[in-house]
Amino acid sequence: MENIKKLPESEMKLLEIIWRDEPVRSGDLVEKSFAEYGWKKSTVYTILKKLVTKGLALNENSVITATHPRDEVLSERSEDVIERSYGGSLPLFLTAFLSREKLTRSEAEELKKLIDEYTEEG
Repeated sequence: MENIKKLPESEMKLLEIIWRDEPVRSGDLVEKSFAEYGWKKSTVYTILKKLVTKGLALNENSVITATHPRDEVLSERSEDVIERSYGGSLPLFLTAFLSREKLTRSEAEELKKLIDEYTEEG
């Protein structure tokens, strides 16, 4: 899904509001966007139109919904960052991340469980 990998931050911010509150009426989306980001109505509708054109949101009778779950979009974007910045190497990404940020013991345990869960068998 190439259109997900290249989403500008403004489109991601609007999607976050949609995911959190969907289904959301377009007027409410404008109000929430103004409250959170100071965006004017025209800005919200411009961004929304881009999301609809990309197939990432639906606008049916002024009721807005997302077409892809949040975790799917974030996963696609994360994979793209790792591919472009770390040559697709998850260990290089984790090394870079962990060199600046220490894990709590519970975070380390959670990561160990995830690694065990997603490790290919023999």
